[in-house]
Amino acid sequence: MKALLDTGPWIALIDRSEAAHDTCVQWFTSFSGELFSTEAVLTEVLYLLNFSLKAQQAALDFVIRGVVTLVPSDVDSLHLARSQMEKYADLPMDFADATLVCLAQESGILNIATLDYKDFSIYRTVNNQVFRILPQ
Repeated sequence: MKALLDTGPWIALIDRSEAAHDTCVQWFTSFSGELFSTEAVLTEVLYLLNFSLKAQQAALDFVIRGVVTLVPSDVDSLHLARSQMEKYADLPMDFADATLVCLAQESGILNIATLDYKDFSIYRTVNNQVFRILPQ
C-alpha cells in the first residue's frame, strides 16, 4: 500500500503528549507499504516540534532513513496548489494540505494518513477523486 503522510500523524508518532499518539503508533506499526509526503508538510512538522531539537531530529530521521519519501514540488504543482487553496479558501486550505492534494493528483495515491478528517473528507483531486483517510 502507498499512502500520503500529513502533519498530524507525523507529530503524533513523535510526541507522546499528543492525544492521537497511541492510535498513530499502532497504525504505523501495522502499516505495510510506502509513505510519501512533501517538503511543506515536513516544514510544518518541524515548526510544530520546535519545542525540542530531539523531536525535530526524529522527524528528519523519518526522511533520512527512508521511512517517508519527500516528493518535491515543481512549478506545475505549485500552480495547482495555488488553485486548490483558492478553491478551498472557505475552509481554508493551508499550503501543506494543498501540496498533499496535488501529490495525490500527480501520483494517484488516495490513501492519506491524517488527523484532519474534516478537511480531507471535503478535499477532492482535480479529477474529483476522494481520499481514503487513515488511520480509521
